[in-house]
Amino acid sequence: MYILQKKMRETMPQTPIFSSMLGSSCSGQVQPDMGERCGDPVYQDGNLVSGSLEALIERLVPTMDYYPDRTYIFTFLLSSRVFIHPHELLAKVGQICIKHKQQLEIGSEAEKAKLKSFAAKIIQLLKEWTETFPYDFQDEKSMKELKEIAHRITQCDEENGTVKKIISQMTQNLLMTLSARSQYQEIKEKFRQPVTDKGTILKNKPQSTQKDILSICCDPLILAQQLTHIELERVNNIYAEDLMQIVSHMDSLDNHKCRGDVTKTYTLEAYDNWFNCLSMLVATEICRVVKKKQRTRIVEFFIDVARECFNIGNFNSMMAIISGMNLSPVARLKKTWSKVKTAKFDVLEHHMDPSSNFCNYRTALQGAAQRSQTANSNREKIVIPVFNLFVKDIYFLHKMHTNRLSNGQINFKKFWEISRLIHDFITWKQVECPFEKDKKIQSYLLTAPIYSEEALFIASFESEGPENHMEKDSWKTLRTTLLNRA
Repeated sequence: MYILQKKMRETMPQTPIFSSMLGSSCSGQVQPDMGERCGDPVYQDGNLVSGSLEALIERLVPTMDYYPDRTYIFTFLLSSRVFIHPHELLAKVGQICIKHKQQLEIGSEAEKAKLKSFAAKIIQLLKEWTETFPYDFQDEKSMKELKEIAHRITQCDEENGTVKKIISQMTQNLLMTLSARSQYQEIKEKFRQPVTDKGTILKNKPQSTQKDILSICCDPLILAQQLTHIELERVNNIYAEDLMQIVSHMDSLDNHKCRGDVTKTYTLEAYDNWFNCLSMLVATEICRVVKKKQRTRIVEFFIDVARECFNIGNFNSMMAIISGMNLSPVARLKKTWSKVKTAKFDVLEHHMDPSSNFCNYRTALQGAAQRSQTANSNREKIVIPVFNLFVKDIYFLHKMHTNRLSNGQINFKKFWEISRLIHDFITWKQVECPFEKDKKIQSYLLTAPIYSEEALFIASFESEGPENHMEKDSWKTLRTTLLNRA
């Protein structure tokens, strides 16, 4: 990674630094002495807060004496797709590269000698771009622009061919990444099924023929670890540009130049579906048990699993389990809940109390994030946020602030905040799961029959009969529906 030269550190303002990206490439912040043209970037306390698209693109491209810090590269490349297609941005970057290259070529011999250094910086920018946002290069237009820039840069070092070799390796790595991601999406598309279509009512079968979660795993910690495996596997296939689709898709309703593409959010949908499946699985496991004593055991088991998830830092699974136990077919089982030791459950619900915008959860998440930053082991680095709350945070940040200011400049301060959230998520998803994988347990969690909402209510009423007029009417309607189907 290139660093700013001393002279540029003294004169060039720096971007706000994310704590997780601190490194030698980031330096102090100095207020620039710049003109008041509308297109010029605007700084407050040394931090870039707004600018025209053209000025922001200029700031992205390295020069002989300047290389943008990593926080700016990440934030601008992430947010630029709201305003311009990746292939159009690549074309503009290519044009600026040509201009800088030509200036060096017509200069003195000393400036010509700097061509190799300039080429190295452009390659570094392209390398960061292809590694951080590989999906930007999925279409032919983007690949064409990338090859065009690469071709011009290789001319700066035709003697020994070093630049050409580096570009060749970069392109090969990019194609491998795109291929792997494409295969993942194809697999997910093949096996996607609506949650409500899964499962049948099994209660009429002899209990000995039914498997339940306790017959597969009776240790809450182990089950929590296997849930964490599944979570990390799924978040690992979510990319920063996927999350930015939340913003660009909403903008596309009002501005046809915004390029959100909802057909490219399979991973977001798959992860959201996993949350729903886990919630329904928890409810199914509880409602389908005939005997109250066993049903109580399963409720208490899932409470312990949720607590272990909380301790690990797996907040998404914890919330899914709590949601499953709060579904009406489960929550109405008063006789069962009267036998449950609910003190632990009350603590969990306190952590997930929605009041004050989930203040308690956010405090716990912040604690887990701080632990992760100073951790020496992957076990302590795990942070899996509640995904639907994470998405809502991005949504509300977007809705609260305009993309452009009244003078037409891009509101870059807004995109700093959005990219900070997304960068944290991307950092957390890169943690390698430290727990041993149990294929038998994971297979059950992913393939066990799940009741539809209707089936859950039927099983619930069969376990504990309706207690009021509303429940009696519902039970009557459900039985009539079953008889008509028969």
